[in-house]
Amino acid sequence: MEHSSGVGVLDKAALVLSAVEHGPAGLADLVVRTGLTRATAHRLALALETHRLLTRDSDGRFVPGPRLAAGGPTPLPWEMIDAAGRVLTALCEATGESTQLYVRRGPVRVCVAASERSTGLRDTVPVGAALPMTAGSGAQVLLAFDDAAEPELLARAAFASDVLPKVRRRGWAESLGEREPGLASVSAPVYGASGVVAALSLSGPVERLTRSPGRRHGTAVVAAARELSSPQAPTGADRIPTPETGIVSQITTNAPRTPPGTAKTTAAPL
Repeated sequence: MEHSSGVGVLDKAALVLSAVEHGPAGLADLVVRTGLTRATAHRLALALETHRLLTRDSDGRFVPGPRLAAGGPTPLPWEMIDAAGRVLTALCEATGESTQLYVRRGPVRVCVAASERSTGLRDTVPVGAALPMTAGSGAQVLLAFDDAAEPELLARAAFASDVLPKVRRRGWAESLGEREPGLASVSAPVYGASGVVAALSLSGPVERLTRSPGRRHGTAVVAAARELSSPQAPTGADRIPTPETGIVSQITTNAPRTPPGTAKTTAAPL
């Protein structure tokens, strides 16, 4: 073992966590990557999953869990991570499309929670997956509300330079085939106490979402993002797109906000 703390079980757990940094891992993969016995690797992986340090992708393989993905320069409150599952599931059921929550980690955005439709063609993004910050509506949202967005990253973006001001103005972003051909998505900002901390996304095939996915699902996505946002979100964070124009309108911020995950999300077409 390259690094040893002298606490055997901790060192072995660290080996398992390191193993999934290189990609999703089934039990056989964990054994090969860590050198641990099958029984030990399995026991540790299940324990780490219990503590949300690992989770499973759609194929049952182990990937980094939401507690790992939530760490970083702008960590999400645990209550927001807990509420995300309920909010994303409600949005998925209301719209029939897959939903995700992303946080930025440097040049990538990491999926920290997801809910996918159970049948038919769907976009599968496992928790722990890292996607580029240069494509997709989730990347647009995270960059649009970041005052320190890097010019070199924007220069490599798949979207036009005038997209981000539009995202800030209307409160949601949409993409068509930016990350993957035939895939469309809609995203909206999730606010913490200090500003935007995550992007809530809905994604699926263009055939269902149409070539105007924001007009079809923007209202529902923004409503879900607002539900998940912190009650201490800064003034101006409560914004929704109007069906008539798609331009953001201001909601009063003096009324009490609903704690994350307690309101019911419903789909309302734009």
